[in-house]
Amino acid sequence: MSSEGRGSAGRAMVIIMVALVCLLIHSYRVHGATYTVGGSAGWTFNTVSWPKGKSLKAGDVLAFNYDSTLHNVVAVNKGGYSSCTTPAGAKVYQSGNDKIKLVKGQNFFICNYAGHCESGMKIAVNAV
Repeated sequence: MSSEGRGSAGRAMVIIMVALVCLLIHSYRVHGATYTVGGSAGWTFNTVSWPKGKSLKAGDVLAFNYDSTLHNVVAVNKGGYSSCTTPAGAKVYQSGNDKIKLVKGQNFFICNYAGHCESGMKIAVNAV
């Protein structure tokens, strides 16, 4: 009879361990990955092609590193991205070290300082 009790305890321990592993895997996915926009150069001119070849997901975080006296980051819609304009109500980031979580679908960002967006300081990201 005592051997049955030990077997049940062993099975319970295995179930608990599997549940913990699943919880750890799930919590890793919830936080997503962090990507530095522009790589080591940071958020600067000609970053328009930076997202190419990257598989970004909703929940991933984009880190925008830049000199806040020279640039900013503005989350815009497709029209604002295409025309390099800031729509009314657009969120403007100005810290120089902004972390922005991607939402599912299209995400558009520009620098709205004069001429910067037109010089390629903009990115469009499709998060799946």
